Formats: sequence, C-alpha cells, structure tokens
Amino acid sequence: MKRALYLAAFAIAVIGGWLLLRTPGFGQAPETTFVLLDGSKQTTADFRGKVVLVNFWATTCTTCVAEMPKLVSTFDKYQAKGFETVAVSMSYDPPSYVVNYAQTRKLPFKVAFDNTGAVATAWGDVRLTPTTYLVNKKGEIVKRYVGEPDFADLHRLIEELLAQA
Repeated sequence: MKRALYLAAFAIAVIGGWLLLRTPGFGQAPETTFVLLDGSKQTTADFRGKVVLVNFWATTCTTCVAEMPKLVSTFDKYQAKGFETVAVSMSYDPPSYVVNYAQTRKLPFKVAFDNTGAVATAWGDVRLTPTTYLVNKKGEIVKRYVGEPDFADLHRLIEELLAQA
C-alpha cells in the first residue's frame, strides 16, 4: 500500500514537472481568433489596451462550474475600468451545452467555442480545466493559473495591471 502511494506521488510530481516544462514562457499572448456564441469573431489583438482574463473551461468540469460565479463577480467589478473576460469552451464540450450554460447563467462576458482545439493548442496546449491566463494591456501573459485561482490575489494583480499605462 505504501509503495502504491509513493508511486502515485512520484507520478503526480513527474506529470506536474512535465506540465511546467511545457508551459510557454510568459511573453506575448498567442494571436488567436475567438469564435463567440453569436458567431462573431474577435482576435487577441482586439483586446490590446485592456487587461484580459482568458479562461479555458468545460461544462462538465466541476471546478470550472464552481468558479464561474467568481469570474462573473470579477468581470462585474473591473469591466468599467478596462477589464475583459473571454471564457473559451474546450473542443469536447458540446456547443449546445455551452450555449445553454451561458444563457441560463446570464454570463456577462464573452464566451467562445474552440471546436477544433486550435485555441487551446495555441495557448500552451491547454488540456486541464480550468486553465486561466491573465494578459496585460500590452498583450503579454503575466500569469497562468491551473485550477481555481486565489481570487483575492487575482483581484490585486488585476488592479495593478489596470493601473499601468
């Protein structure tokens, strides 16, 4: 039993290290096109001059669903100050589920489909949800969260980034 626990811990450490090594360095956010629920498109470049939170999620992800009200609160708190949120559904999430979720929860921010997985691939081959990136006004990734962020820390960072020219 102990050996199995040690092997499991070792496997988790190896996988965690592998994921860290695969994480792209913080630099420019990848130039991607987001296809929104209404069929319109926006690119990463369209968000320059704003602080942007890009959240990869799925309707089947319990952590994603649990953090969604906090993402809504964060958006509501900072939207008027130049903050934007894009929730990108994973390619395996049926579009009808995404539309239903966004409509019934009245998500106030942009929700995008990633039907082909190209957006998740461009943003560091995202496979785990939720994965969230915070992008500054210059279009540079300043923070990556795997799992639910500490929202108090996230809010402090957003405020710092919004205060920058």
